[in-house]
Amino acid sequence: MSGSLLIRAPASTANLGSGFDCVGVALDLWNELEVSGGDGIEVHGEGADELQAGEGHLGVRAFRLLAAGQARRLVFRNGIPLARGLGSSAATIALGLAAGAVAGGGEVEPGRLLELGLPLEGHPDNLAPAVYGGVCLSWRDESDRARAARIADNVPLSAIAVIPAETVSTRAARDALPEQVRHADASHTVGRAALLGAGLASGSADLLVQAFDDRLHEPYRGPLSPVYGPIRAELPTGAAGVTISGSGPTAVVWAWVSEAARCAEELDRRFPDARVLALPVASGGVETTSR
Repeated sequence: MSGSLLIRAPASTANLGSGFDCVGVALDLWNELEVSGGDGIEVHGEGADELQAGEGHLGVRAFRLLAAGQARRLVFRNGIPLARGLGSSAATIALGLAAGAVAGGGEVEPGRLLELGLPLEGHPDNLAPAVYGGVCLSWRDESDRARAARIADNVPLSAIAVIPAETVSTRAARDALPEQVRHADASHTVGRAALLGAGLASGSADLLVQAFDDRLHEPYRGPLSPVYGPIRAELPTGAAGVTISGSGPTAVVWAWVSEAARCAEELDRRFPDARVLALPVASGGVETTSR
């Protein structure tokens, strides 16, 4: 690799209610990595004071999987908030893997990146959209191998993220889930998940309105978010539904496209201590540019 390389990977929102651990959407909010000659590791932007700038950094560990022993200067610039349910770790892993692939003389092949990144990320619902972009469905096959497919380029509703100052760890969100659920709740969510897949693949907003209603994880994770409960109890004008983004505490309000600006303004007024971001779907996943 000669010169420098700029790599970007998008944020993502996972689950979308009933698509628990299976559905993720790439969002137009990015982490970046600049790779150049020399040596050293720097971290700037979101979470810079919390993340170690060394070999233990998640992106560096991903880089070493494909470029072990190679000296490079790695400068991470984070635009995705940490521990808010917006896929910051998945984006960072995608950055490191893509950089390692190029530094090692290989190709940035999405399926390979997903396979290599999964042991670091733990589950594919955020990693898949970080790698592929768009709307992704992920699952495990009969061999327990992670698989993913990009099923749509966009969502027929506008995503508005309400990001509180509080953080929630993935472990805490997992611990909030019960070991068993009622058959009626499982059946309800299976039906809504089918609607979710159909609505995303067909681009039907009307189907998605019904699909967001989940009974497997959101009733238990809701109390961990200071914004999800109040929004669900009183949807803002123009909203079609609300979901917890990944492990939370961020809530994503899905607004009718024509009402999105008005919806975001109301959310700004109601939650002055939170960041309210209108985030289009990112059509592309991790991308590299030579400089």
